[in-house]
Amino acid sequence: DHPKINMVSHEDYIPKQYLPVFNSNLIEIYMHKIPDLSEQFVYFNDDFYITNHLDPKRFFDNGLPKDIAAFRKNTGLSQFEKMLKNNIRLINKHFDKKEVFKRDAWKWFDPSYGSRGRLNHLLKFYNKFITLRTPHNAQPFLKSTFEDVWEKCGEELTAMSDHRFRSNNDYTPELFKTWQICSSNFTPYNTYKDTKMFPLMIKSKKAIKAVREQTYSLVCLNDNVHIRNYKQTMENIKSSFEAILPDKSSFEI
Repeated sequence: DHPKINMVSHEDYIPKQYLPVFNSNLIEIYMHKIPDLSEQFVYFNDDFYITNHLDPKRFFDNGLPKDIAAFRKNTGLSQFEKMLKNNIRLINKHFDKKEVFKRDAWKWFDPSYGSRGRLNHLLKFYNKFITLRTPHNAQPFLKSTFEDVWEKCGEELTAMSDHRFRSNNDYTPELFKTWQICSSNFTPYNTYKDTKMFPLMIKSKKAIKAVREQTYSLVCLNDNVHIRNYKQTMENIKSSFEAILPDKSSFEI
């Protein structure tokens, strides 16, 4: 019971005919229906942690989400990559890449992207969008973006709503992120510079060090059952958090 915490159930915002649901993609495409959700909101997935001071300006600038507009390779081999290709098919249906690049060239070729923006230059004259980079971090959104996508792509999203479990034919939240970017509703920002994803199976020591030294503002600690010395690794991570956050938050008191 805390004034800053609002517990939301699936029943509160997902149409009843699609419940129960075990598909995170379906849970996410209806986020704009959450009661009292702000126009500007930041979506934290399940394994993100704030490890340093964060100002609201980190996520929004003059009301627009800060994001990186940079292409990436997509082999389409994994289920997730297949879903990303589904997203891009919808994007190419509703946006003309030539027009977007002409209007927003400064956003797509922002020097802060560095080497991560290399494909933007290589594909400058290619007529279609390809998959955008999807850094695994906290994602700023506009609720109106979700409403716009649903208005334009309601048929496809409604058809997907029957997928109680993940499917190769799903769309993902990256659809809304990409739509936001193609609509010019973003401010260029290299989100990789203050965020890091650590697969604990191979980078647990680096993760523990990054948390303790507060190297990044946001970290993603991606765990799984195959981590060696799992119990000790978790104890070390817990100790690193206790070192930087010795006092309980108001949510815990």
